[in-house]
Amino acid sequence: MSTAQVPAMEARGLSASLGQGALRHPVLRELDVRFDAGRWTCVVGPNGAGKSTLLKVLAGLLPHQGEVWLHGRELSRLSSRERARSLAWLGQATADTAADDLTVYDVALLGRLPHLDWLAEPSEADHAAVVHALQQTQAWDWCDRPLGALSGGERQRVLLARALAVEASVMLMDEPLANLDPPHQADWLALVRNLVASGKTVVSVLHELGMVLQADDVLVLDAGRVRHLGACHHPDTHRALEAVFDHRIAVRALDDQWVALPR
Repeated sequence: MSTAQVPAMEARGLSASLGQGALRHPVLRELDVRFDAGRWTCVVGPNGAGKSTLLKVLAGLLPHQGEVWLHGRELSRLSSRERARSLAWLGQATADTAADDLTVYDVALLGRLPHLDWLAEPSEADHAAVVHALQQTQAWDWCDRPLGALSGGERQRVLLARALAVEASVMLMDEPLANLDPPHQADWLALVRNLVASGKTVVSVLHELGMVLQADDVLVLDAGRVRHLGACHHPDTHRALEAVFDHRIAVRALDDQWVALPR
């Protein structure tokens, strides 16, 4: 297989369960999917479809059966440093409270840890990456404030800056628009497009179907299985979206963009 044909990420026979003991239940069911390099894929589906679980498995955060591959190498065979340098993770902001006492700058600086030797001081390049990331997310003005003092939307932008500071080739984002107002959602969209234009791969879980329809590709999940994976503009993708939401929405063209309207 040539380098051009190797997907940025791929899952083969992927299964995962959540819960403990008798309450354990399957969420992903022998799922096969690939994410091509240099594209933005949105993962969408009804509640309980397995969207967040899939992203956590791809990030190496949940046990699973099956294989996950990153740039043609099995994820489990990569060192933790290799994985952390190549794969950036942005989880849901409400689930990340451990850094509340750190300043905004220091939270973003955590994104550089995979590039630092043990006990080494951050280099000029590390600091430059942090400053750039905070500026990209319009969070630089709060760099000296503690993370815990920020609003939900402000916090989300700082955590996005931390993920950007990694400078990874693949970014996984679980509900990155949570708590963001419409102008900052538009900023996020522009940021993702710039990342993809620079050759990076973005996989995001979104509930905002209007934003989903701006992506390159859409992965539709239902009950832990792939219902469809295809280009955003393709009619088959639109039909899959309508079907997975019980035909309560309709995908239509409006002012040269695809939108999801209630029926």
